[in-house]
Amino acid sequence: MTEPLQPLRSAPLRIAAAPISWGVCEVPGWGHVLDSGTVLSAMAGLGLTATEFGPPGYLPGDPVELGNQLAAHGIAPVGGFLALALHREPDLALAAARVTAELFAATGAEVLILAAATGANGYNSRMPLTDDEWRTLIETAAAIGDIAAEHGLRVTLHPHVGTHIEDEAEVRRFLADSELDLCLDTGHLAIGGTDPVALARQYPERIGHIHLKDVRLEIANEVRCGRMEYSDAVRDGLYVPLGDGDVDIAALVHAVQSAGYDGWYVLEQDTALLPGDSADGPTRDTARSLRHLVEIGAQSTPTRI
Repeated sequence: MTEPLQPLRSAPLRIAAAPISWGVCEVPGWGHVLDSGTVLSAMAGLGLTATEFGPPGYLPGDPVELGNQLAAHGIAPVGGFLALALHREPDLALAAARVTAELFAATGAEVLILAAATGANGYNSRMPLTDDEWRTLIETAAAIGDIAAEHGLRVTLHPHVGTHIEDEAEVRRFLADSELDLCLDTGHLAIGGTDPVALARQYPERIGHIHLKDVRLEIANEVRCGRMEYSDAVRDGLYVPLGDGDVDIAALVHAVQSAGYDGWYVLEQDTALLPGDSADGPTRDTARSLRHLVEIGAQSTPTRI
């Protein structure tokens, strides 16, 4: 069993986990899904005290039951990821966002992490948007931001492989056209061709939430060029523990800390499990990432703690 990281509670960074690091994903057929008790126990065993919720329906939909389950493991709610087709049928997207915001707010969560889904299952392909569809996407995202604010939540937009905000041009277009902040996901940005450190340095005031991943750029390039599907790349070792890949995680943390960022750093290493796989492998990988991040944090001087 992996030993808990004792200094974590006094670490200068706000560190959280996410169920996707244990293979829990919203994509049908993604892989073996561990039960929530196993995943939360693994998080708690590492000394982690906060988590995102994972895909809708993974944790209880009743706020009291959800709060009790998290509290039983000593874990606080951060918020969660919601992939919606923002460019079409906005009424459906707004209804789903309202239900999610109500649940998040009732549990004391902070942030709703929005992704501009294509409407298809998975993240392996997408079609370009028309200008009208892009305008609808921007307007729908803004309306979801208003819904979240009514419930005391923040919304951040998550650039993500296989969505309509993936590559650098789309990220910059979104920043120009929308007032919403970004969820800076180091892995998805790198796969889409954006340098996450350079982006953080250029737009420090637009970084509202952070997902930390490390990637092997050799495989990321295969995804970006269309020679490998995203799901296959994940299974082929696209993601590695922090410090083992090609993203300069230390530079990213130092850049946002020096700019005054005091939000969450979510350890989120996309993983797909095979039938019969246990939590042991993902827990070991998360422990390595956690130790690397705590070491980085010890070298940072945050503006506020």
